Amino acid sequence: MIKTTARLATRLGLVVAVVGTIGCDRVTKHLATSALAGMPSRSYLADTVWLGYTENSGGFLSVGADLPPGARTLIFTCGTGLMLVALSLLAMRHRWRGWPAIGLALLVAGGTSNWIDRVVRGSVVDFLNVGIGPLRTGVFNVADMAIMLGAVIVVVSFRHTTKGPRTVAKNDGTA
Repeated sequence: MIKTTARLATRLGLVVAVVGTIGCDRVTKHLATSALAGMPSRSYLADTVWLGYTENSGGFLSVGADLPPGARTLIFTCGTGLMLVALSLLAMRHRWRGWPAIGLALLVAGGTSNWIDRVVRGSVVDFLNVGIGPLRTGVFNVADMAIMLGAVIVVVSFRHTTKGPRTVAKNDGTA
């Protein structure tokens, strides 16, 4: 009974993380579209944070934005959708738990929210840029932060678990 309750609580927590991440991204993109579209970028914290509306028809850092529309749709809409489904099925099949499950939930939630933009608009709404002087990030959104955080959690958690425990050779006098 306790094991079933714990499993249900874990699953509920993952659903809340996914829905919360998608909801937060959708709300911030709506606010960016309403308040920033057609306006000049705004600078905050001594030019450390810029808010400005852009639409990214490509992938990470606008890679592929110059591809023909059909190729972009195939790669970034169809391909991303299939990848999100495949990742979710992989995690369910292998019964990922703990940090890998949390990381994947964030990765899939961010990917799904950006995928929704691609299906609805044909591009992703981006509005954040951070940096100091000429050293700046690309323009991104809340979903991109979830994707990056989720990917880091998955990589670090699997790197940590695949190292395995250290074993010490026992010297029992035999060769």
